[in-house]
Amino acid sequence: MLPASGAPAPIPTTGLLDACHAARTILSRVGDKWSVLIVMSLREGPRRFSEIKRAVGTISQRMLTLTLRSMERDGLVTRKVYPTTPPRVEYELTGLGHSLRTPVEALGQWAVANEAEIAAAQARFDAATGDGEKAA
Repeated sequence: MLPASGAPAPIPTTGLLDACHAARTILSRVGDKWSVLIVMSLREGPRRFSEIKRAVGTISQRMLTLTLRSMERDGLVTRKVYPTTPPRVEYELTGLGHSLRTPVEALGQWAVANEAEIAAAQARFDAATGDGEKAA
């Protein structure tokens, strides 16, 4: 329930760990890089498996299948099979999936806006520590 100000009610600190645990479970599924890229690839409408794979890029067929199944289970995408030979399958964002677009797009905009600053921080860190490894 929202307070009169319209802002979300603060989470009581006594229940913070419980709230974090619940959020962690959901974020682990919807916040991984493949789910984010799939949401973005489906933002314009339904796509076939091969179209999603091309749009996402380096994802393996197995990982795409697993991620789409997980997203379907979570209510983020629907899978529609057309009775053709061979069968045609399309995936589409649900209302819940579309609601994920706003935070995903905001995170992407933040990443683009801060890319140079992050690269500079990484270079400073690597120079100070002698660590030339790139994080994957």
